[in-house]
Amino acid sequence: MQINDVINNVHIYGMDNAFRGSKFSYAVDLNKITVDKTKTIETLAQSPTGSGHDNFLNGIIVQFDLTLTNKCWVEAQRYHFLDFISSQSTMHRITKFDLDQAYISYVDPRVVEIMKEKVAQYNQEAEWLKNEADSDKRAALVETMNTHYLEILYTNPAGFRITASMTTNYRQLKTIYHQRRNHRLPEWQAFCDWVETLPNSELITVVKTNA
Repeated sequence: MQINDVINNVHIYGMDNAFRGSKFSYAVDLNKITVDKTKTIETLAQSPTGSGHDNFLNGIIVQFDLTLTNKCWVEAQRYHFLDFISSQSTMHRITKFDLDQAYISYVDPRVVEIMKEKVAQYNQEAEWLKNEADSDKRAALVETMNTHYLEILYTNPAGFRITASMTTNYRQLKTIYHQRRNHRLPEWQAFCDWVETLPNSELITVVKTNA
């Protein structure tokens, strides 16, 4: 899986100001503080996760579009500071997706065919509803459609991909990177490959256990 299968539309903010802020602890004259990346900044960033010494990384904000499968989204949601701006919705739009494009290659084609059959059935019923004038028949059809929609939602396999607009920071990416670098899911591997391409990525990827 390639990086652009998972990450797109990346924007990074606040790096200079975060570098400047990291120097406040020992500063007396704030006018003399620069935004240069120093050896001290690298040492702070490379301190063990959770030590608190890398707190300035919170100020480097990263926004991006993240595309993951249902399986991977469940794992991503454990990260408190990986925040959703908005996302595509299976609840609202599952019957409108191009299912031939929506699933990764590990999904059994037989499951995809079942999903396509169920979606086609639901969409056909939606067309019938538009043309049905009898109120009793409409009520019965709506009830049937509700049942079929739930079947679609619950049958949808873990390999279904949706995209969300996300915001996070370098400190949270540091946590994610070191927990997921060798993860079995190819999406996490691509995600970590992307982290390694970020400006000053060594602030995220390198940790000195004896810091």
